[in-house]
Amino acid sequence: MAVGPIVTVVFENRDTIRFQVQEMVRVERMLSDAQVQAELDVYNPLIPGPGELSATLFVELTDEDGLREWLPKLVGIERAVELRIGTGPGADAVRSTPEAAHEEQLTRAEVTASVHYIRLALSPAQVERFAAGPSVLAVDHPAYRHATDLPDGTRAELLADLRP
Repeated sequence: MAVGPIVTVVFENRDTIRFQVQEMVRVERMLSDAQVQAELDVYNPLIPGPGELSATLFVELTDEDGLREWLPKLVGIERAVELRIGTGPGADAVRSTPEAAHEEQLTRAEVTASVHYIRLALSPAQVERFAAGPSVLAVDHPAYRHATDLPDGTRAELLADLRP
């Protein structure tokens, strides 16, 4: 899901993580069980549990000037993603948290990374409000504020990941 001009959020689940591991095993030509297990150890924490959404946040910059301009401005973006659930009096917002196993490697005080792994943890009541729709995916960061509606088909796929 594109959220504004330079941020993309890719939701992950057991299937997407399996495909990533398979791709890494193939590309890196891993032949031993130990190599494959090391890759599983890296990626398995990204699989969401019930009531959670897991995502990879990409700051999509391809030129040196853009990287130098934006990465210092976007420090903390990994905590600025919001899932806005519903509208009106029952509306709710769930804020992202960095995935713990990768936070130390990717979070710095002076410049952010262009890739972050994040989670959105919903209560059972929030899951039911999410099911009823509508929902918005947003980035609410002082230097970057953009939002996009979640299409019904995307919301239905995410709901399957949220429910056990």
